[in-house]
Amino acid sequence: MDQLAPTEKYSPFRFFSAEQWSQFRADTPMTLGEDEIRRLRSLNDPVDLEEVKRIYLSLSRLLSAHVEASQLLFRQRQAFFNAGDVVKTPFIIGIAGSVAVGKSTTARVLKELLARWPSSPKVDLITTDGFLLPNEILRRNNLMERKGFPDSYDVGALLRFLSGIKSGQRNVRAPVYSHLTYDVVPGEFQTIDRPDILIFEGINVLQPGKLPKDGKIVPFLSDFFEFAIYIDAEEELIHQWYIARFMRLRETAFRDPDSFFHRYSQLSQAAARAIAEGLWANINLKNLRENILPTRARADLILRKGANHLVEEVALRKL
Repeated sequence: MDQLAPTEKYSPFRFFSAEQWSQFRADTPMTLGEDEIRRLRSLNDPVDLEEVKRIYLSLSRLLSAHVEASQLLFRQRQAFFNAGDVVKTPFIIGIAGSVAVGKSTTARVLKELLARWPSSPKVDLITTDGFLLPNEILRRNNLMERKGFPDSYDVGALLRFLSGIKSGQRNVRAPVYSHLTYDVVPGEFQTIDRPDILIFEGINVLQPGKLPKDGKIVPFLSDFFEFAIYIDAEEELIHQWYIARFMRLRETAFRDPDSFFHRYSQLSQAAARAIAEGLWANINLKNLRENILPTRARADLILRKGANHLVEEVALRKL
């Protein structure tokens, strides 16, 4: 039984074409301009105002409704416990999916749209990149070829960060990652101070760990999420997007002498493409099949993209 098949009788999801989904925008106003969209989208991502209207305005409306419902439930719990001084905690949205599938663009667009709703004026965005183990440690443990796999992250730091956010702590710090140097930046942090919404984006954020046989509580990152989104596409499409992005970066960011990948900009096009194909096959495809794709069905909402890198179908988990 494939529960992600629209024809499956027992699927926990409802399925909508992009055109059907766009109708749920209702009277949600467009609050972003073309210049803002260009600033928010990632390299080789064709998201434009029309795609925001088709997909993201309806999604921001849905998420805003979830946030408002959560806030109401929080006030009701305060009354139930007679606890008027309890600090409201952020509504956390997890965004997962493969490399090159468009997670970062989705996260940034949603951040800007949700911040314009009256129920969530303060929206922050964190990526899991900063929680990768430093390259020095990865090399020492022979994990550089597994960068992005679950065992390449400081899971304890991830859980402490999310626990601090959910506990209503002030000024919770997250480490900063540099895509230029391909490493965590020593001593640099992003501070999160009680936002209304926190968007938490990363390839493996929906992955559960091994369940203990003795019944002890073992926290997973997704335990801290109120809503989870998975960005999906056919494997071969993601492959094409990854290679295209790598080759584009070879002509742009990789040319910076400080770039970790600067050496690739000096190669011929054929040699660089061969490197990209190797990185895809030996690292990113393996991670997708073993760790990322298996978490897809754990999402509350799945955005499935087509060959043009735009969303073709939306699957929403039934209440």
